[in-house]
Amino acid sequence: MDYITEGIVKAFQLIAVMDEETFDAVYTTLRLTGLSMFAIMTLGLPLGFIVGYFEFPGKKTLRTVFDTLLSIPTVIVGLLVYAFISRRGPLGGYELLFTIRGMAIGQIILGLPIVVAFTATAIEGLDRRLRLTLLTLGASGTKLALSSLWEGRFQVMAAAFTAYGRIVGEVGVSMMLGGNIKWNTRTITTAITLETGKGDFATGIALGVILLLISFILNLSLSFLRRRT
Repeated sequence: MDYITEGIVKAFQLIAVMDEETFDAVYTTLRLTGLSMFAIMTLGLPLGFIVGYFEFPGKKTLRTVFDTLLSIPTVIVGLLVYAFISRRGPLGGYELLFTIRGMAIGQIILGLPIVVAFTATAIEGLDRRLRLTLLTLGASGTKLALSSLWEGRFQVMAAAFTAYGRIVGEVGVSMMLGGNIKWNTRTITTAITLETGKGDFATGIALGVILLLISFILNLSLSFLRRRT
């Protein structure tokens, strides 16, 4: 038990002094998830509005696809993306493997279905009188979409927090596509995996505490949004 106690004490010491190696993994994680979430929201909100607002052939099938992708294993996403961006893959010429951009592609695939599905559900749940009112006032195109998304803003924000929680804690995509390269693509989760395997429990615990803090903030935000909804 002594090594656990010593590991916890040293872990908080690393956090207190903002150990460079430890916090490099944190900064890399924030950069990666920030890039991923920007793309996820940019693509997911319009797609979610289209799926939730309009009726078109194949809509139910499309919803089923997005709902199925909500639980796709991260290692499967990592494997598929790896096949495409490796040197022998069709996107190998872009040199995306073992880079932040390549890792972001995998995380986008993980988070996008969440935002699309949740946004579509939010739009479908809006009062039909709101749609008629917006159309009566002459809203169309972008204005119609923005007004509808604003009315469902709490559900949309919940979708964003849920998607962020999904990508910030994943390991498979980051490990396979990033390679866990020190000072480059090492994230919180891949660093925990590596340091624990090496027996360096202090660094693993320190990063685990930071990850738990991020998760705690996300859960508090989700609870607040649920109450508002």
